[in-house]
Amino acid sequence: MSRQNAPAAVRWTAYVAVAIVFAIACAFLANWQFTRNSARADQLALIDVNFDARPAPLGEVLPAGSDFDPSDEWLPVVLTGQYLPEDELLVRNRPHGGTAAFEVLVPFRLDDGRVILVNRGWVRPGIDQPDPDVVPAPPEGEVTVVVRLRPSEPLPSSGRSAPEGQVPTISLPLIADLVGPASAGLDTSAFGILESEDPAPSTSPALLEPPSADPGPHLSYAIQWILFAVMGFIFIGYVIRTELRYRREDAEDRAAGQLPPRVRRPTRKADQDMQDEDSLLDAAGR
Repeated sequence: MSRQNAPAAVRWTAYVAVAIVFAIACAFLANWQFTRNSARADQLALIDVNFDARPAPLGEVLPAGSDFDPSDEWLPVVLTGQYLPEDELLVRNRPHGGTAAFEVLVPFRLDDGRVILVNRGWVRPGIDQPDPDVVPAPPEGEVTVVVRLRPSEPLPSSGRSAPEGQVPTISLPLIADLVGPASAGLDTSAFGILESEDPAPSTSPALLEPPSADPGPHLSYAIQWILFAVMGFIFIGYVIRTELRYRREDAEDRAAGQLPPRVRRPTRKADQDMQDEDSLLDAAGR
């Protein structure tokens, strides 16, 4: 390799190194999106299997004192007992109906004494206040409800709190510490999202929407990151090829004598002669 070509080779090597680093970063991001797409596909498959299953007694799906099995999420179960409205709580800032709505949580005591939290649905904020104007009461006395099981939600990472009578998220351990003696022993392994009540009350919160079947954009994002990595190498190849073409054309033009001769810089003596001449002209013009 000649000394003349060494700087270009070093520059091209740097270009390729940058493209390789960029491609590695894109590969990690693409793999992350593939992983998220796989997890979403598993979640949709679970919903497809469990959502329309036949309701079973709670004890058959989630025996007392057992841990919640993630494969049982969205399974419908039957509860028979009564609501404990004195321990009702609201979950704030839930996106429903195009607004920051509230979800209504009411503990439910089964005939065997077990207490499980039921999410009865959502209500809108008030007209002239942030809190709901009216929260429909649960039916009184003996009632049979069908709910879908969900796991406890994590506490907010931001550490945000909520006013009295409200919670920032459906964290079952947190709610178990807030309810009164009537709801003592609240089950913290899972809660239920209301599907139906019998007898049904005259008014009730709006039921929660079914889970979305949208697979999400993860697969398309993964493909985009792969294309970005390929485009990085294509761009570097284009830059190097363009530079080689310019160098080859310059060499051909020099060989054919088409390039203008290199302009020589005036010597220091020529500069001094020009200054002396300008001084004489200035003197003559006075």
